[in-house]
Amino acid sequence: MSNVVSLVNYAHRRLSSMFPAFFANGNTKHDHYKDFGYPESLSFTQVYRMYCRNGVAAAGVDKTVRKTWQDNPFLLEKERDGSQGGEDDETTLEKEIRQRFDDLRLWARLAEADRMSMVGAYAGVILRVADSKRFDQPVGRVSGGLDGLVEVIPAWEGQLEVSQWDTDETSETYGQPKMFQFNEAAVDTTVKQPRNLVIHPDRVIIWSKNGTVHASSALEPGYNSLIDMEKVRGAGGEGFWKNAKSAPVLEVDKEAKIDMMAKAMGVSVEDLADKMNEQVAEYNAGFDQLLMIMGMQAKQLNVTLPSPEHFYAIALQDFAASMNMPVKILVGMQTGERASQEDASEWAQTNMSRRANQTVPNIMSLVSRLERFGILPERDWHLDWADLTEASIGEKIDRANKMADVNEKLKDSGEWGFTPEEIRGAAGYEPLKDSEKYRNDPTDEETEGALGTKPKDIEQ
Repeated sequence: MSNVVSLVNYAHRRLSSMFPAFFANGNTKHDHYKDFGYPESLSFTQVYRMYCRNGVAAAGVDKTVRKTWQDNPFLLEKERDGSQGGEDDETTLEKEIRQRFDDLRLWARLAEADRMSMVGAYAGVILRVADSKRFDQPVGRVSGGLDGLVEVIPAWEGQLEVSQWDTDETSETYGQPKMFQFNEAAVDTTVKQPRNLVIHPDRVIIWSKNGTVHASSALEPGYNSLIDMEKVRGAGGEGFWKNAKSAPVLEVDKEAKIDMMAKAMGVSVEDLADKMNEQVAEYNAGFDQLLMIMGMQAKQLNVTLPSPEHFYAIALQDFAASMNMPVKILVGMQTGERASQEDASEWAQTNMSRRANQTVPNIMSLVSRLERFGILPERDWHLDWADLTEASIGEKIDRANKMADVNEKLKDSGEWGFTPEEIRGAAGYEPLKDSEKYRNDPTDEETEGALGTKPKDIEQ
């Protein structure tokens, strides 16, 4: 009996070594990462390559950033009711900030950092300030006001890495980066004079979901689906190519005389296989080539593939779900169909939530840092940004027309469905003042002044 048990244990150990995914620790469940070829952990290099080479991954990131930054915000000294951050009611300081930020292309640089942070676990916003100190030195007070901010440099996770951590338990920054290493050529190899230097954390804003370097890539939840899409796309393309190429398969008859064939081709028997490969290659290169197959039979080996659309669509839907993005927003429709109003509204709400919980806190971290440097004065700063969920002007006018139609239907009852002020509000306009409510016909003198002629001349 003991011999039988030993034999069973030996067989189990052998099977465990041959099929570890099935027999590891007695667990018969599959290891899907090994079964399907998914990486167990992701590095920045992997997600960056996927973003650069996969159109769906790039669309998921780029469309999210473009929607979030559909327009630029305004930095206001305080929150104002009804303000849309326009230039009509901005203060002198707000105007100076707007002009300086435009000169630095600040909002475009921050949008670029936002894009980088979606691909990697985080991105960096490196601040060049006019304090006459090295990058590895802390920043004190910077003179010159707004001109003290010289440049804003967005950096990939792969370019900006933590080189030293604060391990002092009594320090206020315990567990946080103590120094960064910036290597511009680590990702962008096209830079002719790449910067490579050590940077103090005072000069770096970490841009991520939680404001730390411990976040995760937005592509990570749907990364396996992106691999599946590449498999389906690659297998379909390779299968089509092999069918189109139609390389013949040579079947050797048992009566074939290999030595005679080699002699006819002018080569030795050892070199016959190479010669046949050359001949098949020349045959596939043109339609008028001769294929010498003495004692052989040439057959075509075709690859039969199922329709890939269904398999591709499953992975596509899963990736879209991981990005909280409707599929029609992600890839559009081949028939020209647009995303529904429900999809567009949900997408706008998703990005408004992303703004409130990720983008705005990162921007305000920058504002606080500029306040500490003395580049911005201390204020109760407010970031004013147009609402992505707000109806378009066409939708507002359509709503006002429907309200006016309701009033038209109720006119015989003598009741108002909507007041004129409500209708103007639905169209996005302020109520009219009493002096603006009624139209007055111009007098003869006003007409003469406007046209340079007398009323009787007009009649003639």
